[in-house]
Amino acid sequence: MRNRFVAALVLLAAACGGSPALAQPYPAKPVKIVVGYTPGGSNDVLARVVAKHLQDTWKQSFIVENKPGASGQIGADTGAKAAPDGYTLVVIPNDVLTVQPHMYPKFPFDPIADLQPLATLGTVPIALVVNANSPIKSVPELIAAAKAKPGTLNYASSGAGGPQHMSAEMFMLLTGTKMVHVPYKGNAPAITDLLGGQVDVLFSPINSALPHIKGGKLRALAVASDKRIASLPDVPMLSEAGVPGYKSEIWIGLFAPAKTPKDVVDKLAAEVGRMQTQADVKEQLNAQGIDPLSSSPEQLTALIKSDSARWSKVIKETGVKAE
Repeated sequence: MRNRFVAALVLLAAACGGSPALAQPYPAKPVKIVVGYTPGGSNDVLARVVAKHLQDTWKQSFIVENKPGASGQIGADTGAKAAPDGYTLVVIPNDVLTVQPHMYPKFPFDPIADLQPLATLGTVPIALVVNANSPIKSVPELIAAAKAKPGTLNYASSGAGGPQHMSAEMFMLLTGTKMVHVPYKGNAPAITDLLGGQVDVLFSPINSALPHIKGGKLRALAVASDKRIASLPDVPMLSEAGVPGYKSEIWIGLFAPAKTPKDVVDKLAAEVGRMQTQADVKEQLNAQGIDPLSSSPEQLTALIKSDSARWSKVIKETGVKAE
């Protein structure tokens, strides 16, 4: 009898010793948010807004870790291959998930199988810009100039497979034009050379180009999104300026590794969604040239699949390759 009593006490102690860890609500320890780019860009800004909100709400540390390199692939791969426990999250833009897998034969992870979407965070509109001294003053004039002397005009980008590059490739595909690609290591040096007259055209994230447009140094011919943008209300969409069906955008999402527990996924998705309804968050993002974009995990999964199919078609039809 005494042995049974002792055995029962041992089992009870074991159960009690393990239960606090099991019962602790998420998050019970610091959470890392990986960003595949250097500090200061749109991905980093969004990660830090999310980190601050979640930290303030749940009274737990959320730490942003920048892991730049390989056009965002290093950071995304780090997040995809982390332990699926909710304590490593990753911020990833659409080109890493929907363009690069079709361009790199040895892409390091599967965007659908290896990641659990949580929520979209925001979009950054893209503007088609030229130097203010350029003789090209409209989209029809750009198309005419490109067709008159194929391969003479050149366009800058932040690198192969990036949104600037693919936006230009889609433009050339839909207009039957040919311009020469001049890749840079980032959008900042691309804008610098556009301002200096070394390149002719750039599809630029609006947050980088807007100060130069407002300052009269760059001319916006059109925006690439499917609606006009508040900061440039008089600038037409490409689809209404002579390129029907054109749409190219940058969106950025928050992800966890695949197989992260559903209760953690649901909790994170719900809280990020609540964050995006707050006026101060909207104002903060708008000041950085970012439009908040809200979605469920299921909607984000569908967006990845549809965008991937669209860009796969563009890449196949243009024959564009990683450079």
